[in-house]
Amino acid sequence: MTIETQGGQRTEQAHKLVAASISQDLGFLLAKLHATGSVVNNRALAEFDLKERSYSVLILANSGLEPTQREMADFLSLDPSQIVALVDELEKRGLVVRAPGKQDRRAKTVTATAKGGKLLEQAGEAARRAEAEVLDGLPAEESAQLKALLRKALWGAGLLG
Repeated sequence: MTIETQGGQRTEQAHKLVAASISQDLGFLLAKLHATGSVVNNRALAEFDLKERSYSVLILANSGLEPTQREMADFLSLDPSQIVALVDELEKRGLVVRAPGKQDRRAKTVTATAKGGKLLEQAGEAARRAEAEVLDGLPAEESAQLKALLRKALWGAGLLG
């Protein structure tokens, strides 16, 4: 895996510092992988005028699950005001629509439009290439295993089926 820094450059110091005990810390490893993935994802999604967060909202809006803005905020670990801003941006572009919730009309569900679904399909290809780039050091089987283990750690074995 190429080590990305804020400036986008790989440094010799990074190799030396891998010997530090922090490189065995799960929190550090997850944060580092996320930071690296975010840089690569945002670069790949830029051609679609999306960033990782707006792409995530678009995926959820296109899921067929009719998520509310609150559900999106909870699932993505974002403040509800951040979701409102992201949905506002996607709605202005004609990629999503808001509708009153079926159970609670005060809650707003977010659904992708046909235009949003089409853009998501194109952006999804770029996102999958970015993921492959980030996980380049792992064979496909280990990459799938890593994702399965992370899902299991987050949501338990019962939701993996």
